[in-house]
Amino acid sequence: MCGIVGYIGQREAYPILIKGLKRLEYRGYDSAGVAVLENDDIDLIKCQGKVSNLEQMVLEAGTPKGTMGIGHTRWATHGPPNDVNAHPHTSENGNVVMIHNGIIENYGPLREELIKRGHTFKSETDTEVLIQLIDNIQQNNDVTLFESVRIALNEVIGAYAIVVMDKNNPNQLIAAKKGSPMVVGIGQKGEYFIASDATPIVEFTKNVVYLEDEEIAIVDRNDGLKLVSISNHEKTPYVQELELHLEALEKGGYEHFMLKEIYEQPRSIRDSMRGRIRPDTGHVELGGIRDYIQKFVNAKRIIMLGCGTSWHAGMVGEYLFEDLARIPVEVEYASEFRYRNPIIYEDDVVIAISQSGETADTLAAIELAKSKGATIIGICNVIGSSIPRATHAGSYTHAGPEIGVASTKAFTAQVTVLTLMALHVAHQKGSITSSRFHRLLIELNDIPNMVETVLKQSDKIKYISDIYKDVPNALYLGRGYNFPVALEGALKLKEISYIHAEGYPAAEMKHGPIALIDEEMPVFVVAPRAGSYDKIVSNIQEVKARKGKIIAIITEGEERIKEMADHTIEVPDVDESLMPLITVIPLQLLSYHIAVMRGCNVDQPRNLAKSVTVE
Repeated sequence: MCGIVGYIGQREAYPILIKGLKRLEYRGYDSAGVAVLENDDIDLIKCQGKVSNLEQMVLEAGTPKGTMGIGHTRWATHGPPNDVNAHPHTSENGNVVMIHNGIIENYGPLREELIKRGHTFKSETDTEVLIQLIDNIQQNNDVTLFESVRIALNEVIGAYAIVVMDKNNPNQLIAAKKGSPMVVGIGQKGEYFIASDATPIVEFTKNVVYLEDEEIAIVDRNDGLKLVSISNHEKTPYVQELELHLEALEKGGYEHFMLKEIYEQPRSIRDSMRGRIRPDTGHVELGGIRDYIQKFVNAKRIIMLGCGTSWHAGMVGEYLFEDLARIPVEVEYASEFRYRNPIIYEDDVVIAISQSGETADTLAAIELAKSKGATIIGICNVIGSSIPRATHAGSYTHAGPEIGVASTKAFTAQVTVLTLMALHVAHQKGSITSSRFHRLLIELNDIPNMVETVLKQSDKIKYISDIYKDVPNALYLGRGYNFPVALEGALKLKEISYIHAEGYPAAEMKHGPIALIDEEMPVFVVAPRAGSYDKIVSNIQEVKARKGKIIAIITEGEERIKEMADHTIEVPDVDESLMPLITVIPLQLLSYHIAVMRGCNVDQPRNLAKSVTVE
């Protein structure tokens, strides 16, 4: 979850580091710090709080000078957010400094052993244990910095992405990873950039190397880039070209990244379909799974894996594959999947869904399913990330960078790709009539225009948001395809406005949640005309009988619910299977406007980070 950036070259390091930390702040913002090698000494500045706090400290202390340095923005795991626990961490003698993303699971025994050897600790972090271990090995065995890092990493259990700098070695940075992402950018001669993802690098270079697990990168001004495994086998770097543009990382005139990303959805949905759908000829082409389509057709079961919003997308996928392709689907929280000894068959198809491609729980679940012989298909947004490399095949969503912590365009892009997959498999199986297949392709192709129509109602949604911005609780109800949308709407409100909200299947309201209904309780009902319309009308009547406030998402021109509801937001009419792509939009805007009105930090909600790369 933490953000990592490093630089070595001819330029001043600090401006590159601080700009990189700003771009990485969505990965963690409990504390921040930089260390720059300056005149054979390390200038270390770190503090609790956001990167802006760090900038202020630097302004007061003076800008560090030097052409090699590392920076970090932290999402706290071991030890609370404070100045001491902030990264970078140093060895006791101050010679070696390190930044770290991940969790060292055996840090306790290692710490005890190091204390026995005479080491003392300033922080509560597992990171300081690792840097002390590296320094202990280097001092007692007369080995190089690289060798001391390699030996130390063979002793640790857990996940890590680290960058290490030694003031006695002014021409070299050491980076390594296992279970947490790490990318090395190749700049001009003798110039290298290191980061936890590509966002700080794209401004300076398009040429990158993504480290694999248990790889160590030795980055040297004079000798260039060298990759070695922790078992000491040299490897050949594979240089890729970034498909990322700098303007995609800017707000582009919007007040928040989240709002920008909500409004980008017509484009991101369109891009996720581009080249994959031909409604005029009735053709779907998903090149990434072309060689595995028969696995889908023959599958007796599909398992969807995801966390948070990706899990909700998987739930929509369950409706799609069961309805259209007639294949049984189970949707699993990746975080629970591997801990309950799941039954996995060799003819299972497992679809792993992740925006970042680095979700630790999903990666672990993938490895378990692979070990049982299942076919693993990935749906991911970030090219070159760990999940696409761990799966047998898959499809990218092409949503573009999503910086806001609360996923918006990632959800609709994931659902778009799942819809294409389900339609493609259904067509290959013959489980869907040709007429319905063609009709759904035509409607799916028009979804971006429908989303634009919904976005034009932002002012009306803002007006409704103002009425309910101070409520302590909210319920979200939906049926069928729109039940996962209710869950997603509730999650968005919780994430960014800190209002307690719960999503339920509408029929389940009578099995408990109806006890919460009173005149103070807003109930957001996803109630388009498609699906179990009469049933959800009855659910609305039950809420109104108990004086609950109804905010309903309805189909354009619908009058029956409009007469009962306190507020309505109209969406275009479309087939029930495509409704989640439309009905989720007003719920995203409601959450956004409510959070802004409550003074919440929309892009960086408390206690959350964008990519959950640790358990």
